[in-house]
Amino acid sequence: MLTLRKSSERGHADHGWLQSYHSFSFADYHDPAHMGFGNLRVINEDRIAPGTGFGTHGHRDMEIVSYVLDGALAHKDSMGNGAPGATNGGVILPGDVQRMSAGTGVLHSEFNHATDRATHFLQIWILPARRGIAPGYEQKHFDAAAKRGRLALVASPDGRDGSVTIHADASIRAGLFDGDERAELPLDPRRLAYVHVARGTVRVNDRGLSAGDAALLDGEPRLVVEGGDGAEVLVFDLAR
Repeated sequence: MLTLRKSSERGHADHGWLQSYHSFSFADYHDPAHMGFGNLRVINEDRIAPGTGFGTHGHRDMEIVSYVLDGALAHKDSMGNGAPGATNGGVILPGDVQRMSAGTGVLHSEFNHATDRATHFLQIWILPARRGIAPGYEQKHFDAAAKRGRLALVASPDGRDGSVTIHADASIRAGLFDGDERAELPLDPRRLAYVHVARGTVRVNDRGLSAGDAALLDGEPRLVVEGGDGAEVLVFDLAR
C-alpha cells in the first residue's frame, strides 16, 4: 500500500525568525493520525532567518539527523563540537549529513550566522534501538555526483558504504533526479519505507510528488523513483 501525504497537510509554525513545517506531530502541532511512521518520529522542514537560530537546549534518547538544503547551519554542543579547535567544526553545509545521538543527554544550539541568507534544512528524529547510550556526533559530506540519478546510502546502523552511523533500526538514502534518471530499490515488505521530497517534482511508484510531499509505503515490494525535475529525495527504511 502506498499513501500520499501532501505538503499542504503538514503542520506549520510561524515564529517570525523560523518557518517550520512538521510532517508529524511536534511542539504545538498535534495530530493523532500523524505521530510518526514506524520509528521515524520527526521530519521538520525549517527555514531560519539570517542572524537567528535555536538557543541552547537539550535532547535525550533520540537519533537526530540534520540535512541542509541551502545556506549553513552552525552547531555547538556539550560534547565540544563547534568549539574553537574542535575536530568537528560544527558548520553544516548542503551535501552534509550530521548525526547527533542524544543518548543520556546532550545540550546544543543551531544558528544561521549569515546576514543575508536564510538556512533551509531538514531536522529528522529517529527513535534509537537502545536507550541510555553515550551521546555521539558524526558528520560526513555526500557530493551531488554521489547522489545523481541514484539513491545513495547516507545513514545506516552499521555505517556501511561510507554512511554515517545511526543507533537505530533504520537507514536513509538520498538522491537527485532529473529527466530520464531512474532508481529502483527492492523493499522488504515486513518493514516500512518513507519517501520525502525535499525539492522539485518526481514520480514515486508512478505517483507524482512535489516538494514537501511524502509517500508512505507499507508492504510494497519495490520503490521506483523517476521523472524528476530538480528533485531531491530522501528515502527511509524503517522498523515497524
